[in-house]
Formats: sequence, C-alpha cells, structure tokens
Amino acid sequence: MARGIRRTARSRDRQDGAATRISLLEAAGAVFAEFGFDRATAKEIALRAGTNAAAVNYHFGGIEALYEDVLAEAHHRLMSYDMLARTVSADIEPKEKLRRFIGLLVKVVRTGNEHSWPAKVIVRELIAPTPHIDKLRREEIEPKKALLFGVIAQIIGVTPDNPLVAQAALSTMAPCFMLLVAEKRVSEIIPALGRESTSDEELADRLVRFTLGGLAQLSPSGQAAGSPEQPS
Repeated sequence: MARGIRRTARSRDRQDGAATRISLLEAAGAVFAEFGFDRATAKEIALRAGTNAAAVNYHFGGIEALYEDVLAEAHHRLMSYDMLARTVSADIEPKEKLRRFIGLLVKVVRTGNEHSWPAKVIVRELIAPTPHIDKLRREEIEPKKALLFGVIAQIIGVTPDNPLVAQAALSTMAPCFMLLVAEKRVSEIIPALGRESTSDEELADRLVRFTLGGLAQLSPSGQAAGSPEQPS
C-alpha cells in the first residue's frame, strides 16, 4: 500500500515537473520575443509561468540553456523536420520537391506568424545574433539544411557538398528570410508583394520559377552553354 502511494506521488511529481517545464518554455518564448535575450530575466519568465525564478535553473540549467531550447522549439513550430522530410521523400521529380519546399516556406512566413512568439524569437535572432545558437543549429537547422541541399544538388546535377549547392541554397532561402523579417515593410514599399495583391500560390510559383532559372545556369550543362566561345 505504501509503495503504491509513493509511486503515485512520484508520478504526480513528474507530471507537475513536466507541466512546469512547458509553462516556463511558453513564458520564456513570449518574454524573449518581447524583450530579446539581453533584456529578458529569469524573474519575469518565472512570473509569467506562475512559478519562482529558481525553477529556470532547476528545469533548464539557466536562462542561456532555456533560450537555446526556446530557439529550437520556435524553429520546430514554424516548420518541422518531418513536414519537410515528407516532401523530400515523395516519389516526385526534384523540381517538384523544390516547388513544394518553397511553397511551405511561403506559407510559413505569410500566415500571421508576426503575432506569434516563435516567429518573433527567430526574427530577433536573425537580426541580432547571440552566441546561443548551437542547439538550434544542431537539432533544427542542420537536418533541414541537408534536405534542401539534397534537392538542389539533384536539380543542378552535382553532389550536396559542392560549393554551388550552398550558394544556390542561400539564393533560394533569401527571399523567404526577407519576408519573415520584414514582410509588412516590404509590402508597404512594394504593394504588389502584399497578401492582398499576391496569393501564397502565386508568390511561391514566381519564386520557384526564378529559382529554377538560376539553378539551370549553375548546372554544369548550363555553365557550358553560357560560356563564351573560344576563338579558333
């Protein structure tokens, strides 16, 4: 009887601990989104989570480690690896995989995420980078980057470690990064890019066609076709 009571108590403690950890993560996301890492405090995070500041150290080992977890969670919520992996593993042509990949990115940056803490946290990290990006890079960025590099390599006709692939990936992702960071301002300056003027599908299609055109020029066959003729 006593053992059963102790097991029940331990189970309840674990559940309470997990709930507190989740509450801290959510509260931290909101605080980091509002104030940035430099101005966020464990006290404010704990207050919003309904616990005490010591809980940040207990559950995460400090505010730096908590921020690393928030970054990784934010990236995961915006676009999960599983979602991208399903696109890449589909039995379709590489160009169609890229089309779907870009379509997913466009939807992510145009679904009102500017009001959610995951998007705000990632944008802050892009604008004002911190040293606390290792977990985000290891658990979220690198696996997703490998998927994109694989698709681009197939389209160009080179291996994923070819420098052309990384350069092409930057050009592919740059418009989406720009929209994530400043879609509202971009739409004010260039109204034709606004959600009222251009649908997600239209914008994705134009980005895909532009990207595929560039990739065609980067491929070995495209470079050969574009090179000047040697004098005889």
